[in-house]
Amino acid sequence: MSAPIPYTQFDPTSYLLLTPEDSDAPARVARLRELGIGDTPVPEFDDFARELARITGAPYAMVNFIDENRQYFAGLYTPGEGQSGVELDPQQAQPGRVMSRDHGYCPHVIVRRKALVLEDVCDYPRFAGNPVVDEIGIRSYLGAPLIDHTGMAIGTICVVDQEPRPWGRQGLETIKSMAAQLVEGINQRDLGLRR
Repeated sequence: MSAPIPYTQFDPTSYLLLTPEDSDAPARVARLRELGIGDTPVPEFDDFARELARITGAPYAMVNFIDENRQYFAGLYTPGEGQSGVELDPQQAQPGRVMSRDHGYCPHVIVRRKALVLEDVCDYPRFAGNPVVDEIGIRSYLGAPLIDHTGMAIGTICVVDQEPRPWGRQGLETIKSMAAQLVEGINQRDLGLRR
């Protein structure tokens, strides 16, 4: 007769809300330092985020770099009252540029190394409990990883909305194409730094 299996308490929802483990974070931080990005706003990334918002029709767009503990939006576009977008001071980080690593969906994208389309985050138990749903009112997300020429996933680009959005296949193709475009610029920047 076999020994009884020890009882362990199981919470079926506990795994749903966890931010994925990111074993590449230390190497990513070192890579971002080499590139000189990830700690301050970059005007070109703000311009890119503005264009990404325009192309997708989303009210918010980000170029995001993630370390062990936080996310930093080196490129950010947000709507302003009566404006097409908020102009941010590129010389210093403004409130809203930093978010905890356990908030949002970009940490999932960077670990998965694949684009993520959430037309309504509330349709996905794994993502519906994320703090950004209740704290910011995020209802839809579209993001893709930035994988540079070294093969490192160095960051993400994303758009979000406070309403469900039917991103569809066109949205997926757009975000992947835009990520490839930004990666090309980052690779060029890297080659320029090495010269």
